[in-house]
Amino acid sequence: MKKGIVATGSQEATQAAIAMLENGGNAVDAAVAAVFTSMTSEFALTGVAGGGAMMVKIAGNDPLLYDFFVNTPSLKQIKGIDFVKATVNFGSSTQNFYIGKGSVAIPGNLAGLVTVQKELGQLPLSVVLEPGIYLSRFGYKMNKEQAYIFRILEPIFCHSSEARQLLFKDNQLLKEGELFVNLDLSNFLERVAREGADFFYKGEIAELMVKTLSHGGLIDYNSLKNYRVIPRKPICTNFQNMDIYSNPPPSAGGSLIIFLLRLLEKSGDHKFPVSKLIHAMSLTNTARHEVCTDPNNESLYIHLLQEDIFMHYMDMFSKKESSTEQHSKLPNRGCTTHVSVIDKAGNCASLTTSNGEGSGYVLPGTGIMLNNMLGEEDLNPMGFHNWEKYRRLATMMSPSIVTRGGKPVMIIGSGGSNRIRSAIVQVLINYIYRGMSLKQSIDEPRLHLEGNKLYHEPGIKILPDDLPFELLPHPFDEKNLFFGGVNAVTTNEGYSDPRRGGTFHII
Repeated sequence: MKKGIVATGSQEATQAAIAMLENGGNAVDAAVAAVFTSMTSEFALTGVAGGGAMMVKIAGNDPLLYDFFVNTPSLKQIKGIDFVKATVNFGSSTQNFYIGKGSVAIPGNLAGLVTVQKELGQLPLSVVLEPGIYLSRFGYKMNKEQAYIFRILEPIFCHSSEARQLLFKDNQLLKEGELFVNLDLSNFLERVAREGADFFYKGEIAELMVKTLSHGGLIDYNSLKNYRVIPRKPICTNFQNMDIYSNPPPSAGGSLIIFLLRLLEKSGDHKFPVSKLIHAMSLTNTARHEVCTDPNNESLYIHLLQEDIFMHYMDMFSKKESSTEQHSKLPNRGCTTHVSVIDKAGNCASLTTSNGEGSGYVLPGTGIMLNNMLGEEDLNPMGFHNWEKYRRLATMMSPSIVTRGGKPVMIIGSGGSNRIRSAIVQVLINYIYRGMSLKQSIDEPRLHLEGNKLYHEPGIKILPDDLPFELLPHPFDEKNLFFGGVNAVTTNEGYSDPRRGGTFHII
């Protein structure tokens, strides 16, 4: 075994993780250091006030999922709520997002990262935070990929004076090659290094957040104080003699991945042609919309894998039947990032985090953009602000670990909102069934089915006979960040998705 293998969304995050491994830290230390660093190098994708999930496998133990995704606040009277539409231009299309104070959910990232590192890491938290503190203080030189994401999110990043002060220079949004400095975040992380996360959820920063969002927002002090990181038993299935562990309910993504893999595995035909994959994607979408209909039931996605429900769709799959009702909308691009790490002892960490697109509001004096998870259509498929009780939102994040005989084979995850599940499934098929290298598995062109729209990259040949029903093809001219950002490692390989400018390193 090497000293360690790391795959992240930025060079700076990868370097931070490697530094932890070289200084005696384990995979957990490395993954947490990477994310705190990416809060500067991938500011548009993750942050202190976002949410996440982390799958950890300590050598000799079963995987364990730490859920620190966002919670709904207590639902107050929403009259006068600050909840506005922001239109983002992706060039080939535009998309509406909802931002404002009423889009901010209870953050989980800080609590989750600090909690998991304290429980399972080997280094002091102050050491783990050093790379993130340094980069935010002395600056990150904007690369092409991050500058592009900044540019398309400009309608959100210019929403408030605090955001403009942080993200603009000479009244222009930061561009490729310019230095992004966030002194307030550096000072904030130094305090986290000394005190942990309590002051953010129970102290004066919690009070500041409530005050900042008091007019038009929903967050209250009790909702912050009562936030908890929740360890969960991962959901699992056997696929081609390997065990695939992923994010369990209330997450949606992990259950949908397992559901689709089981359809393929139990079909008996393991050639997995394009037609079969499209059909499996179609039935998975149908099952989600037919079975998972109660926004107040945190466990609704587990129903997909109940024997009678699953066998109903398995029978449809075997008979090549499809639902006549197809739900179609323009998918969210997904501002999410992922870190995969394995260390020399065989400890594994698979960590996905997000800040949504950001609410447009920066918490004064902290350099922290607040999330807009309550304004994400993918997280609120039954409509906005309609929950009845305090609960976790159902994320598509799917940090996953593949094992054989209890030993790690692959640590994998992706950004990309709804494409997280299709990206991970296709990489797993490429690696496990088709025997491709990790690089080939991630580089291969991808497709994604959303309603009756079939999105696909060049290089995928789709014939009319491949389609289980009438679909509208939506070809891309080149590989695109739309199709996710898979960052993965095995026991001897590492690779980061060039679609999102990721990097990897082996030591």
